[in-house]
Amino acid sequence: MNPLVEAIVDLALREDIGKGDVTTEAVFSGAEQAEAFFVAKEGGILAGNALAAFIAARVDSRIQFRQLIEDGSRIKRGDLIAEITGPAGAILTAERTCLNFMQRMSGIATKTNRFAAALEGTNTRLLDTRKTMPGQRWTDKLAVKLGGGTNHRFCLDDMYLIKENHITVAGGVRQALQACAAHREKLGGTQKIEIEVVTASQIDEVLETGIADIILLDNMNNKELTEAVQRINGAAQTEASGNMTLERLPEVARTGVDFVSAGSITHSVHALDISLLFE
Repeated sequence: MNPLVEAIVDLALREDIGKGDVTTEAVFSGAEQAEAFFVAKEGGILAGNALAAFIAARVDSRIQFRQLIEDGSRIKRGDLIAEITGPAGAILTAERTCLNFMQRMSGIATKTNRFAAALEGTNTRLLDTRKTMPGQRWTDKLAVKLGGGTNHRFCLDDMYLIKENHITVAGGVRQALQACAAHREKLGGTQKIEIEVVTASQIDEVLETGIADIILLDNMNNKELTEAVQRINGAAQTEASGNMTLERLPEVARTGVDFVSAGSITHSVHALDISLLFE
């Protein structure tokens, strides 16, 4: 398991359990065994089932967790997602943390799937952003992949992404690009360099340097995007960002951009309704 995930799971369990599950300790003797099922209460794309198995084992190694549906699968209301057996008290203690991750991840995967479906039949791919739940980026981005999206940079060292404030501090587009290229060479890195632009003149300046791998077209309307893609003409990959609603995606794809990034698939999510029910 990824060390970042182990750390967040341990933190989530500590924050939830505190000094102990007093209700479970009061009601159960500790000897009771139970069988329970995670059940879908609404349809969507499942994510977090494998993580729930890890969480359950983290709470008590005696818990047996059997996935009945694989992550990335479409589920419908009433589907049995997983069977969990073992000490009843331990299962109840693990319940909420398992569900918190599973519901959020499934919500992200489901929304991502809707966005990705809107781009089907085009050459445009859906990207996520860094607008994730603090501390849960790994699980949020895993859910995006399970939903059919593509992960953008995971953290700040993955690639150079020059935005408006970087350009201002550097003294201009050309200076920012040259500074990043020099820094990459100094470190012996291989990261791609992406730069955000908002005007046609900025695009021309970027193209003159020949440095950028990706040009981020920020908050442009569809006509502006089309003109920008034609102007770039394959000299760099293109990414459209800003106000990317589900309804707009097919039109954006028709402009010819390589990528569309949408922060809403991780920062504004409806958690999928999933329950744990004892037999």
